[in-house]
This record gives sequence, structure tokens and C-alpha cells, in this order.
Amino acid sequence: MILCFTLNGQAVSCEAEADRRAVDLLREDMGLTGTKEGCGAGECGACSILVDGEHKLSCLMLAAQLEGRDVVTIEGMAGKDGLHPLQEAFIRHGAVQCGFCTPGMVIAAEALLRRDPLVSRNAIREGFAGNLCRCTGYQKIIDAVEDAARGEEKP
Repeated sequence: MILCFTLNGQAVSCEAEADRRAVDLLREDMGLTGTKEGCGAGECGACSILVDGEHKLSCLMLAAQLEGRDVVTIEGMAGKDGLHPLQEAFIRHGAVQCGFCTPGMVIAAEALLRRDPLVSRNAIREGFAGNLCRCTGYQKIIDAVEDAARGEEKP
């Protein structure tokens, strides 16, 4: 089947089998390897993407579900002038450690801040319920999202 959708701000058209998963299409066919596959079962959040502005797990989506949609991967978060404020905050706070979960965390944080720009620390914790990190203990991640939400630039 031929799929047409917007990917990181660009119209794309590609061919995909009916049973192809979105994560495989993005990583293997589109070369967007920032979207990770950690579990393949929707438990870890490493494959997080934005679809029409909403947080989705690409390992649980068929590529066909991207038809006509607006898709943003971690590669599409940065702007022409540099990194997205969330990406900068993650770096500033040392919330990246091994980096495997980071793209999914940034995507989940963006979806959370789109829903509630003045989000509380508790809501940030709850917002990451489906995103696992084995390295950081989450505190630096929560600090980074909180600062990005408030537009702060603390060292």
C-alpha cells in the first residue's frame, strides 16, 4: 500500500506492507533511528512519537495508521535554530545518561506540555508512567521538564 503523511514537517509518500509496524517503517525505511524499540510490547515508551500532536507508541501502531496524519519523531523536535527547549533542558540537567530512553522521554514530555503547559511535578511523574528509564532515577528528567515548562535555564 502507498502511504502519504507528514513526517517532521515534510510531506512523504512511501510503500509499506499492510502488517508493517510504524516503528519499523520509521527506523528501517525512513532512517529515523532516534525512535527506539525497547520492548516491542508498548511497555517501555522508547518508541514514542507524536501523531497529530498526541503521544503514541509506534511499536503498537501499524504503518497504515500514519496515513494522512502529522507525525513527529525526535529528529523533528529540533528547529532550524537549534535544539528544542526540552532537548536543551535534558542536556542541562544531565537527564540523558545512556540515552536510549531519552528520545521517548522528550516526546512524552512534549505531549504532556502541549496538554498542560503549567504542569506540576506530580503530573510530570504521572505523564512518564509509560516511559521507563533504567539509568537516571527520573529526578533529573522531571527537573528538566519542569524547567522547560517554566522557560528556565538553570545550570
